[in-house]
Amino acid sequence: MALHPALAFVGTVRYETDDLATAAGFADWLGLHTEAPAALAADDQVRARVVALRKAVRSLFARAVAPEPPSRADADRLLDPTAALEHVNEAASAVLRAPRLEWPTTGAPRLAERRTEADAATQLVADLARSAIEFLASEDREHLRACPAPRCVKYFVRDHPRQAWCKPSCGNRARASRYYHRHHSDE
Repeated sequence: MALHPALAFVGTVRYETDDLATAAGFADWLGLHTEAPAALAADDQVRARVVALRKAVRSLFARAVAPEPPSRADADRLLDPTAALEHVNEAASAVLRAPRLEWPTTGAPRLAERRTEADAATQLVADLARSAIEFLASEDREHLRACPAPRCVKYFVRDHPRQAWCKPSCGNRARASRYYHRHHSDE
């Protein structure tokens, strides 16, 4: 199963690492996950807008996993859910899109999309916000979890009812931590 773009976006925060913290990290992430022009990667204002959107989206992800605890990365810096929702909706609505029917004289009709004109930065932020909205409005939201493993701050979509961690290595780390604490807490 391919990783949903919204999960890839919020996954830019890892234990003690933020892929978007530097211009170089932002450039690398843009190159791997978007079709944004390279000029955006060097723009700190665009990076700041994307990071602010990510904070709002992670706040909504934290709301989605409730009553379970949010990711450890977010526990002390969540936005108010209403403010986060407003931020995401405002970002998504900055670029309006509408279906458009194209029907060439020698072919079948096809659905296309017409968007309002916007600069590349606004387009990028709107696309990221729209991806988060589509994810949070989908059935996948019901299976969204924050990984409880030590040193993991990721959100993931649970593939089966018994899945507790985002990946097997997190499960191994959690079991090793429990074993260590059981056997070394008496010393």
